[in-house]
Amino acid sequence: MDLAKFLCWAVLLLGISLVESRYMVYNTSHTMVPGKLNVHVVPHSHDDVGWLKTVDQYYVGSNNSIQVACVQNVLDSLVPALLADKNRKFIYVEQAFFQRWWREQSDEIKLIVKQLISSGQLELINGGMCMHDEAAPHYIDMIDQTTLGHRFIIREFNVTPRIGWQIDPFGHSAVQAYLLGAEVGFDSVFFGRIDYQDREKRFKEKSLEVIWRGSKSLGSSSQIFAGAFPKNYEPPPGGFYYEITDDSPVVQDDPDLFDYNVQERVNAFVAAALDQANITRTDHIMFTMGTDFRYQYAHTWFRQMDKLLHYVNLDGRINALYSTPSIYTDAKYAANEAWPLKTEDYFPYADRINAYWTGYFTSRPALKRYVRVMSAYYLAARQLEFFKGRSEKGPNTDSLADALAIAQHHDAVSGTSKQHVADDYAKRLAIGYVEAESVVATSLAHLTKVDNALTPTFQQANNLLSYTLAFLVSVFAAEHKLLPRKRNQLIRREKFGKQKAIIVLAYNSLGWKRVDIVRLPVVSGNIAVHDSEGHEVESQLIPFTDEYAALRNYHVEAYLGHTPTQAPKYWLVFSVSVPPLGFTTYTISTAKKTGGYSSKSYVSRYPKGEQSVIDIGHGHMKLSFSTDQGTAISYFNSRTSMTEPLTQTFSYYSSYNGSNDKEPQNSGAYVFRPNGTFPIKPEGQVPLTVVRGPLVDEVHQRINPWISQVTRVYKGKEHVEVEFIVGNIPIKDGVGKEVVTQISSSLKSNKTFYTDSSGRDYIKRVRDYRSDWKLQVNQPVAGNYYPINHGIYLQDSKKEFSVMVDRAIGGSSIVDGQVELMLHRRLLLDDSRGVAEALNETVCVQDKCTGLTIQGKYYYRIDPYGEGAKWRRTFGQEIYSPLLLAFAQQDDGKPLSFGAASFSGIDSSYSLPDNVALLTLQELDDGNVLLRLAHLYEVGEDKELSGVASVELKKLFPGKKIAKVTEMSLSANQERSAMEKKRLVWKVEGEGTDGEVKKAKRGKEIDPRKLEMELYPMEIRTVLIRLEHSPSHFHKYRFDA
Repeated sequence: MDLAKFLCWAVLLLGISLVESRYMVYNTSHTMVPGKLNVHVVPHSHDDVGWLKTVDQYYVGSNNSIQVACVQNVLDSLVPALLADKNRKFIYVEQAFFQRWWREQSDEIKLIVKQLISSGQLELINGGMCMHDEAAPHYIDMIDQTTLGHRFIIREFNVTPRIGWQIDPFGHSAVQAYLLGAEVGFDSVFFGRIDYQDREKRFKEKSLEVIWRGSKSLGSSSQIFAGAFPKNYEPPPGGFYYEITDDSPVVQDDPDLFDYNVQERVNAFVAAALDQANITRTDHIMFTMGTDFRYQYAHTWFRQMDKLLHYVNLDGRINALYSTPSIYTDAKYAANEAWPLKTEDYFPYADRINAYWTGYFTSRPALKRYVRVMSAYYLAARQLEFFKGRSEKGPNTDSLADALAIAQHHDAVSGTSKQHVADDYAKRLAIGYVEAESVVATSLAHLTKVDNALTPTFQQANNLLSYTLAFLVSVFAAEHKLLPRKRNQLIRREKFGKQKAIIVLAYNSLGWKRVDIVRLPVVSGNIAVHDSEGHEVESQLIPFTDEYAALRNYHVEAYLGHTPTQAPKYWLVFSVSVPPLGFTTYTISTAKKTGGYSSKSYVSRYPKGEQSVIDIGHGHMKLSFSTDQGTAISYFNSRTSMTEPLTQTFSYYSSYNGSNDKEPQNSGAYVFRPNGTFPIKPEGQVPLTVVRGPLVDEVHQRINPWISQVTRVYKGKEHVEVEFIVGNIPIKDGVGKEVVTQISSSLKSNKTFYTDSSGRDYIKRVRDYRSDWKLQVNQPVAGNYYPINHGIYLQDSKKEFSVMVDRAIGGSSIVDGQVELMLHRRLLLDDSRGVAEALNETVCVQDKCTGLTIQGKYYYRIDPYGEGAKWRRTFGQEIYSPLLLAFAQQDDGKPLSFGAASFSGIDSSYSLPDNVALLTLQELDDGNVLLRLAHLYEVGEDKELSGVASVELKKLFPGKKIAKVTEMSLSANQERSAMEKKRLVWKVEGEGTDGEVKKAKRGKEIDPRKLEMELYPMEIRTVLIRLEHSPSHFHKYRFDA
């Protein structure tokens, strides 16, 4: 070796020997410091339960060409990252993912996770199966999906979530604040999306954090601390994203390497903290360190956060600590601050000018209807499962519960996912329905005391396609391009034979006796209906409209794979009377065998342009139509003396194309941005058809080739039913369309209307106005749209005009006296909010694809001022919970092959009060019975029914002894008394130390001897009941599948 090489090696070795070891221990142990600005660093990952990928694709990390995201990696890498430093913390939200992961873990990992949760390093917050939407879900579904997650958490970890974490839904419901917040035991709720104008005002007032009092009726007893983030749920400005693929600068703290930047990173962190402190009260702020599907390799985040905490605290200007929203909430509470008061809700939401997220109120209306139908079915199926006894080995309702829970996600029922993900939600519901259907069939067989040696047994509709409530499943499956389940399970109508009668069982899941109309499609008009005692029941045959027949055949072809060989021609309509939580049975048979027959309707056709007036109606309720256009309607109720001229029309908003604008904003799945309104006038020479009969009168109208409707007035009913078919919406002109109907009246509504909050409370809306800030109007239509789950109504000094809906939709009152409902949307452009797909739903049958056609109903009624609530509340329950129908074959003329032709699950002399609804009756897997009862009325909503109600629990369980009743939180994960003791009592600006002087009344504690439950307005009470002998004890194996 020459001298030069030797000297080089010598210098190199000397340099290496002089390099000091730079192993660094970062101090992450800081806690809160009084008198300093405390920055609560909250690590989190927001994991959508389906959006661009399906829930399972997100979990396992497949289909990464769409989005690189794997929740399994997040949870796998999280455990060792937390174990590496006891000061590190993390919060996790979506139980749909967590429970999938939990089932795969070894006992050793499960023990470690339990220790992390017990120590507070890992906190499960929100706790539902998903982060549900707050516009499209019904409050019952919100409760159910939250309960499913909360009961798992208490069972596995013995903890109760304290914090609501609704960081991504697109606007926020009052029901979320008081019902899914305070009533489930949360101390606070945090969210990311409020209107940009509202946010700007709150910056100036330091009022992003408030006390949210969502219920007028429950007041301060159900208020909650609520915080809106300064911008969103992501890390603060300055570049603090630390996924492997993120481009934020890491904290490079090795001075021997290039790009040393500790002071620059500290300065950026401190600057972001001081900026946020300027718009926040107290010495505590929260940094949300995470965003969508982050921490897939958790160490990359924690390595950088460890460094930030260490060097920021050495800097000394502020104090930074690992924290959780629970710790942050406790710090806010300890500050003893009086907070601004927030009432009502945070709808509608716009994130910038011309960008109102009010389109999703209607997006994917077929999926929204499917979710609603399955929700009602799940409620009824759980009741029937309880009456028979929950099976330990056979089918149960759990699969449907899980599918419904996932469907409440804020990109599911909202209609804002990609099409293949929407298909996945629908498929899960269909699979869950199949298992629940088996539960219902077995339960009905048990309750009707079917002799196993005899046939038939009760089936539901998959086996009787022509006679089925569950035909809805095939309809929506077709709309979402689903394959039918095993086709050999279908029984064609031809198999019935000529000597078979059909037994129809109608089950009523409501707590009151119900008189309702059943409509069944039939082929022949030679039919009679009899009750279980053999008495003939008045019935009526109504011919199908051409539009409905074509739609039905199209969907049947999608389900069967071929055109039906024999199609129904008529609706068979008859009245049924069903006891509370019970059923009655009816027989449909050929008339020549029985001597009776169904009345055929009298059909009249009025050519277009003919000037005349036609009257329809039964009893007190009458409608008069002008025959030239059919849009002018005279409404008259002789009982209430309500007379009102109405006009009902259709129009569409052309969807805005902002592609070439300086700040592009299209109308899309989320955003409603109209570009003009275009009336839809009746086309062609199709006549107006009038159908009259003993039970119902109808007016059939074909507006144009893609819109038709039927207006109905039933005997004994004092409302109007309108059934519409909308689609295939034409798009050959290259313009997306958002189809609405308007019902106009003479009411002087003075810009004011009322819409429901998640199907519960009604909130006053004023056009072009916000109670929290001075609204700058830039979208006079979209900015006045609100979500409708239950209904919308107008009023003046004399009348109330109410409209009820059959699914979640968007609506408004754009003109005084007028109600507008958006029925359907078909769009050609994406609105740049992430889904990257136009909302252009299509149906493909036999290789032919067309735009989605939807079918739906709405209902309206006019009442004297102050008297409309009773119809809205009572009929609203009937819309949500339609009769469940099941069917059996019977040899014509033979006696029934089962014992019990009718049944009521409660005492035969009892029904629930008119102002109380049964939300849940369910046998849990531990044998306890979960019971929820809800007062339906708000304070002052009705002169009589807004009073206190009392329910006799003993009469809800006849023949059974109630051994114990324990009142629980709304999500049934803790005793109510314990929850109330832990509740934080917040100070409100301008009020006394205890909030309102007069607090809302609540039902008194249940006396174990009297077993009576009191409910005050808007109160929901949840109890666990232990029966002396649970239903499963008697029937554990008898009817297992």
